[in-house]
Amino acid sequence: MSEQTAVPVPVVRRVDERHRYEILVDGARAGLTAYRDRDDRRVFFHTEIDDAYAGQGLAGVLVEHALTDVRASGMRIVPVCPYVAKFLKKHEEFADITDPVTPEVLQWLDAALGR
Repeated sequence: MSEQTAVPVPVVRRVDERHRYEILVDGARAGLTAYRDRDDRRVFFHTEIDDAYAGQGLAGVLVEHALTDVRASGMRIVPVCPYVAKFLKKHEEFADITDPVTPEVLQWLDAALGR
């Protein structure tokens, strides 16, 4: 009989005060997707997974949980982040709550981020 090592189940949490969703593995932050809210739209602008956790599919888990949370809150998605935009092309179940990235949104985001 061989011993089986338990694979840690990632946990996704929304951290409103830092404007992001984080994915944790064994309690350690493995990555995040950052956003800013504008009216009823959550504008995602950056997603990253720490190198130590790369190649495990965590970005997809993180973004799917984040977008599901956006839907549950009654908000809409604006995918400025290239990873979120790529995810949405493969997951059409979020198309009904996705708004296009416009120059006006990009200008607003730059101002919101102080860029």
